[in-house]
Amino acid sequence: MILSGADIVVETLIEQGVSTVFGYPGGQVINLYDALYTHSDRIHHILTAHEQGAAHAADGYARATGEVGVVIATSGPGATNLVTGIATAYLDSIPLVAITGNVPNSLIGRDSFQEVDITGVTLPITKHNFLVKSIDKLADTLREAFVIAKSGRPGPVLVDIPKDVQTATFPYMPCPVVEKTPQRLAKGDKLSVAVRMIAEAEKPYIYYGGGAISADISGEIIALAEKIDAPIGCTMMGLSAVPVDDPRYLGMEGMHGHYASSVGQDEADLIIAIGARFSDRATGNVAKYARRAKIIHIDGDGAEVNKNVNVDLGIECDIKDALQRLIELVSEKTHPAWHARIAELKAIEAEQFKKVTATDRITPYALIHETAKHTEADTPIVTDVGQHQMWVAQYYPFRKPRTFISSGGLGTMGFGLGAAIGAATATGKRAVLFTGDGSFGMNLNELATVSSENVPVVIIIMNNKVLGMVRQWQTLFFQKHYSNTDLHGRKTDFVKLADAFGIPGYRITELSELESVLAKAFAENGPVLVDVSIYEDEFVLPMLPPGGCIEDIITERRAD
Repeated sequence: MILSGADIVVETLIEQGVSTVFGYPGGQVINLYDALYTHSDRIHHILTAHEQGAAHAADGYARATGEVGVVIATSGPGATNLVTGIATAYLDSIPLVAITGNVPNSLIGRDSFQEVDITGVTLPITKHNFLVKSIDKLADTLREAFVIAKSGRPGPVLVDIPKDVQTATFPYMPCPVVEKTPQRLAKGDKLSVAVRMIAEAEKPYIYYGGGAISADISGEIIALAEKIDAPIGCTMMGLSAVPVDDPRYLGMEGMHGHYASSVGQDEADLIIAIGARFSDRATGNVAKYARRAKIIHIDGDGAEVNKNVNVDLGIECDIKDALQRLIELVSEKTHPAWHARIAELKAIEAEQFKKVTATDRITPYALIHETAKHTEADTPIVTDVGQHQMWVAQYYPFRKPRTFISSGGLGTMGFGLGAAIGAATATGKRAVLFTGDGSFGMNLNELATVSSENVPVVIIIMNNKVLGMVRQWQTLFFQKHYSNTDLHGRKTDFVKLADAFGIPGYRITELSELESVLAKAFAENGPVLVDVSIYEDEFVLPMLPPGGCIEDIITERRAD
């Protein structure tokens, strides 16, 4: 059948299994939006308040499901407003297809109204991008974008479509949903080396990252740990892959990781790293990282092997296949002395936790604990970036994969509300957003989307009236020079703001109110906002100082 380019875009999206897209219309995508209108019975478009919010929503959609998220924006400022969202997805390896309109081919390069070279702008933050100059390439280019976005190490792909390509006509032939490009399988000799290294280890430690979520290897990680009798730790991006109640699970390690997880990794004689990239926040001082351990690094992206940390054995491969084969090959082992040491570390950590929670004020831990009483195992838990993010990463009881949704690599303040919209839409579940007053202020305009779409999101603002994480650093390392981190002068009343958007709002200022007010908030059927006052100098602990090592770990607040 003969279709316009705009109709071909929509038909190809539907063909590839896309049921929801996020975006904001404009002059150079008006034809595309007309096609969305025509096909609105087959594909749902969610209008956000800003293109950045749309990109984060598509990102949250992808994180919650593993499917490719789709966002649409017009040329010029519409396209450039996507950049932060695209970069966020790129740093966390999230499959995303961003579709932008552009001026007609005849006007490209002439500084036309709202013309920007968006493929040039996004070249460093996409897996690939395309400028589609001819309609005969349009459908196949979109299909290729989906293949690239979800194959290997996932990531964002941008497709820029000039307006004349959208208005031209061409025969459209539907195709099946594209499949991922198969990854290489681990070589047998490398797996044999891994088996030997595991057999020789007395203190093995399994360490996984966000690649474990993408590869869907929760069961394999647990099975390997049980067979070789190893504790399990993870990066922030790996959270939720292993349930919190697994007896071998020690939680997140790194700059703000659990004490037992971080020290356990430091004392291990073998680290089996799976789908992790050894970022600076995870390793601290690389020269002093894992000095006692040999390292096996299993990853789907060979570029990560030996990039940040030199390893003893690197295996670029299909992670799931490699782990399944490795589990069959290794012999069962027990390490009672190693587990006795891990138990000691967990006991020390428990004592540290008692100290930070010994107060009658509202602590982040009390708030997280009370919130978790109202959620299910499959509830999407979304965060913005800052102290609240770390508290959630440390203490929320994640039980199912893809339930922790947060910006890790880029650390994007303002990510949360858009991502919560995407996660709730994708799953059909009520999402919970933990945010701070600083982060929430970045993109609170998306309350308009939450309200108009009646998105079931419980927004919990940890309101300390400061930029908490920066203030913590200023306290510890900058002689309490609180330069531009005090927000007490801002008069924003978040409860009244929620009311202005037609959203119920609640306020909690005392510990005694916590249980009853949260119960009321979760009894609401649609979106709801809860503004919770917390202490401005509450710290995220433990903490490894930037560039520090395990010997430098800070486990309690220093005396003023």
